[in-house]
Amino acid sequence: MKAYATTLSTAIALACATLAPHAMAAVSPEEAAALKSTLTPLGAEKAGNKEGTIPAWEGVYSKVPAGYKEGDARPDPFAAEKPLFAITGKNVDQYAAKLSAGTVAMLKKYPNYRLDIYPTHRTGGAPNWVYDNTFKNATRAKTVDGGYGVDGAFGGTPFPIPKTGYEAVWNHRLAWTGETAIYATRTWIVTPDGKRSLANEAEQTIMRPYYFKDGSLEKMDGPYQYGRLITRAPASKAGEGILAHDGLNEKSPRALWQYLVGQRRVRRAPSVAYDTPDSVTSGIGFFDEAFMMFGPIDHHELKLVGKKEMYIPYNNNRAAGAKIADLVGPQFLNPDLVRWELHRVWEVEATVAPGKRHVVAKRRYYLDEDTWQAILADGYDAQGQIWRSNYTLTLLAPDFPAVIGSVMWGTYNVQTGAYLLNAASNELPTQYKAIPRLPVSYFGPEELANQGSR
Repeated sequence: MKAYATTLSTAIALACATLAPHAMAAVSPEEAAALKSTLTPLGAEKAGNKEGTIPAWEGVYSKVPAGYKEGDARPDPFAAEKPLFAITGKNVDQYAAKLSAGTVAMLKKYPNYRLDIYPTHRTGGAPNWVYDNTFKNATRAKTVDGGYGVDGAFGGTPFPIPKTGYEAVWNHRLAWTGETAIYATRTWIVTPDGKRSLANEAEQTIMRPYYFKDGSLEKMDGPYQYGRLITRAPASKAGEGILAHDGLNEKSPRALWQYLVGQRRVRRAPSVAYDTPDSVTSGIGFFDEAFMMFGPIDHHELKLVGKKEMYIPYNNNRAAGAKIADLVGPQFLNPDLVRWELHRVWEVEATVAPGKRHVVAKRRYYLDEDTWQAILADGYDAQGQIWRSNYTLTLLAPDFPAVIGSVMWGTYNVQTGAYLLNAASNELPTQYKAIPRLPVSYFGPEELANQGSR
């Protein structure tokens, strides 16, 4: 059974990688039946690997610690574990086949950089009602608009048995991370000479009608996600804001607004996309690197390469609760605080589409099979050299329950030595917190202006 699941998922990916994005859509009922047997309800291989280094999936981690209060920093449930071994620049070649190119470049660039490898815990998953919707999506969802849109999906993973890179990327965009949440964030940047500074402190709010538990496919007629970021510091930027309405397809296109204190007005901001330098990160990152993938990505063509085992950051509650002075070092995040585990990932290759331009000529995204979230991404320059290593430090949130990758993400510029850590709630009062559903007007341009003018 284990061998069948592995062969099936890999064969689907490789056989369909070169097909047009709209050539194959929903799977047959016979294929979808695997979601109730050899595959997890979200489409991962239920069995562990033959070496036993990746365990079988036994369900989402939902053990809320005694005394936990919503908004508090979540404790590390695996705090007593010790690393199995470490990967450094000295032994990196031994493990290179299970590392991203960006990770290898970091290990070779910095003698003191290392990966502490811990036992693997497959904590990812979702509530049962999300599993039910995922099963329905498997036989009804399809990509549209050349692959850059989706139709027929609601309330769960749209393509639990993906056949194209476009489908896999939509799984990332629509991964379960809760319905409505708020959190305090800081953006830390480190210059090539090792100087750390605070680039932004903000309040981030997310609401996802796609995951309204009382919703339905028929009611889904607007954005799948609303996002609002209000800057609180530094003083020169306090009050600035970004508002995003993300749509599923051309029938509900993306809309984005920006409030700048100096202009004292809200304006449409189509430039907050693609390879425009991200103002929140002082230009070290690009806007489409935010949250590992932000805004349209139609300047790249997507190919599903297949599935592989990789060492990736995972279950990083310890890093999320650390002091910034301890976590953010002069060249990289403190290896003592970052947890790496062996997981299976889907690899999606993105190359610049004909007639389009982007300064990142090629990217490789690595999506965790249990959550569908992109955990690592490599970015290459026009000469084919590794340039950017994007990462997210997943937060284990048993109260949702979910493994959340949209917090604590960043970029290493392996060529210049600069790097950033974004959306970090460390030492702030509110970690990623579920809140009651908000009125749509909360995410309106008028309210953005009201927040900015205070």
